[in-house]
Amino acid sequence: MRIGHGYDVHRLAAGRELVIGGVSIEHEFGLDGHSDADVLVHAVMDAVLGALALGDIGRHFPDTDARHRGISSMALLRHVVRLMDQAGFRLGNLDATVVAEAPKFAPFTPQMRENLAGAFDAPIDRVNVKATTEEGLGFTGARTGIAAHAVVLLEPKV
Repeated sequence: MRIGHGYDVHRLAAGRELVIGGVSIEHEFGLDGHSDADVLVHAVMDAVLGALALGDIGRHFPDTDARHRGISSMALLRHVVRLMDQAGFRLGNLDATVVAEAPKFAPFTPQMRENLAGAFDAPIDRVNVKATTEEGLGFTGARTGIAAHAVVLLEPKV
């Protein structure tokens, strides 16, 4: 088995769509980034790449590559899942946490779970997504950014 941890953060910005876990969420700010800046999916990709010892998303999808400008992070995740498959692994389980003061994520986490499970072609009971605040502390507490952590367990395909 392989274990990987991913972490990502993006600054909140006016005039951007807020996409988290492949879900478009109505909010006054979106996340600034080269792609759609889906902080949750970026953390998941880094966790998988880490478990596979294949570097990070910056190595695979550099922000200097115009092909990735505005791209859906879910499309990038599907590429990472293909790398996982080629390496002979499947998702054992995924546990992820979004860190933000606002908006409230509970109404959106079921769809986020479905999106992530679908990308891995895995049963939904192998994917958990939760959210928390930092009680007004740090950059997330100041509402200047959103962060996400993800931990994956990869199992060899039988």
